[in-house]
Amino acid sequence: MASEIHMPGPECLIENINGRLLVNPEALKILSAIRQPVVVVAIVGLYRTGKSYLMNKLAGKNKGFSLGSTVQSHTKGIWMWCVPHPKKPDHTLVLLDTEGLGDVEKGDNQNDSWIFALAVLLSSTFVYNSIGTINQQAMDQLHYVTELTRRIRAKSSPDKHEVQDSANFVSFFPDFVWTLRDFSLELEADGQPITADEYLENSLKLKQGNDKKTKNFNEPRLCIRKFFPEKKCFIFDRPAHRKYLIHLEQLQEEDLNPEFREQVADFCFYILSHSKAKTLSGGITVNGPRLESLVLTYVNSISSGDLPCLESAVLALAEIENLAAVQKAIAHYDQQMGQKLKLPTETLQELLDLHRATEKEAIEVFMKNSFKDVDQVFQKKLGDKLEAKRDDFCKQNMKASSDYCMALIQDIFHPLYEDVKQGKFSKPGGYYLFIKKMNELKNKYHQVPRKGVQTEETLRKYLDSKEGVADALLQTDQSLTEKEKEIEVERMKSEAAEAANKMLEEMQKKSEQMMQEKEASYQEHVKQLTEKMEKERAQLTADQERVLALKLQEQGRLLREGFQKESMKLQEEIVALQRNRKEEPCNIL
Repeated sequence: MASEIHMPGPECLIENINGRLLVNPEALKILSAIRQPVVVVAIVGLYRTGKSYLMNKLAGKNKGFSLGSTVQSHTKGIWMWCVPHPKKPDHTLVLLDTEGLGDVEKGDNQNDSWIFALAVLLSSTFVYNSIGTINQQAMDQLHYVTELTRRIRAKSSPDKHEVQDSANFVSFFPDFVWTLRDFSLELEADGQPITADEYLENSLKLKQGNDKKTKNFNEPRLCIRKFFPEKKCFIFDRPAHRKYLIHLEQLQEEDLNPEFREQVADFCFYILSHSKAKTLSGGITVNGPRLESLVLTYVNSISSGDLPCLESAVLALAEIENLAAVQKAIAHYDQQMGQKLKLPTETLQELLDLHRATEKEAIEVFMKNSFKDVDQVFQKKLGDKLEAKRDDFCKQNMKASSDYCMALIQDIFHPLYEDVKQGKFSKPGGYYLFIKKMNELKNKYHQVPRKGVQTEETLRKYLDSKEGVADALLQTDQSLTEKEKEIEVERMKSEAAEAANKMLEEMQKKSEQMMQEKEASYQEHVKQLTEKMEKERAQLTADQERVLALKLQEQGRLLREGFQKESMKLQEEIVALQRNRKEEPCNIL
């Protein structure tokens, strides 16, 4: 669904005011209008490292995110800029620029860790921007990555196999891109040229030892290796002479270092070509409203003193969307029935057939728009609503039929009873004349088409109400003997009994039709749910296999580097993941 976004410039998404994180409603309004999948690129790093410049380039602009020109952190909180994705049609690129980490003016850096965690949770590509080389100082400054285990939860309850919650991070963490600014080293190892990616890989190698210093050295490296599924590195020369840097956004392209321009172009090409749409567990693609819900859920959790939890956020989002899915399905049902149903229907089956076909479409609408409907709570709500709609249509159908039939009966039979009042049948032989006329009018009534399901019932009730008229004519007809009158009374009783039996059979038939309809409805729900669950299971299996492959790859690397203990920990995670795959529940209604 097309939803072009026209943001002339960035808008603050999450404000950082006096140590409190607050969501900006205006920014949420912008997100709520984006129905396309979103590719979310977030950038974090120490203040005054040129993060905003790179984000402006990704937006295809020279200006936008504030660059500042002093040693103060210029961006406060998290700022957002939504632009049409230049390389992915029908996608929106959401750029998140964060306030600089480690700003001494803030005093309390508590929110730095939260902003870092939020950038990880919200993005599909996470860019960490720093100055110079990857040395121990750079790693020390990246201590926020080690704090993620204390800032984020993957699941709302502990894993039953007692594996650390952070073992699940790699399944939903974004790709990691490290951008190194003002990089002055030659990219080589052992005298041989290496790529920036190989430089990053070498920088993430661990050291042997159990002392505190070695643990501090290894911890951030191990976290990056284990948490982030893909890792990429870009290096940038100084963009221009230092004295020009304060006016970087005003410099013309030709005034910039040619190598820097080329490096920025390579970075932008990679990010725009390789960054994926944001997804949640189960392959759920995130659009604007879903991102809006995640922002609200995470920030509310932090504000209330809880840890932001992916599973809880997804379930909260699912509740909103599943309720909307029920409403969409019912709206579709109402629209289709309103267009196609003409009351009264000739038979009950005609109505039930139309209901069944429309119900099938409504369930399809629900299945398309719902996800993670735990215990099929919302599907059952839909089923109840559709059943109530069907029953209401049946009542409407009966009323429409009764009203039409009664109007028709009055029109056809009223003149007959007026003749009775005028005494036209109060003569010898008048009774049989009345009965003859009555049968002619009955035939006339039955020849009128599409009277509906109450055709016989309405006529029977009407004639029952007039039963005394025929009886009076019979008893006063002097041309009939007492014996003939007795025979006629018995005939009338027999006809009444036959009509009652026919009515009983008709009621029984309707009851059976309704039971069959309920069973067909249940089977349709089960069929579509089964198909959806098979797709979800296939997606879940693919996700788990991807995570397993990443863990096995890292385990092999740890073994090759001689880190048996860390390799064994990873093996435990792998075994637990394989167990969980076998124990996944599969409940059908």
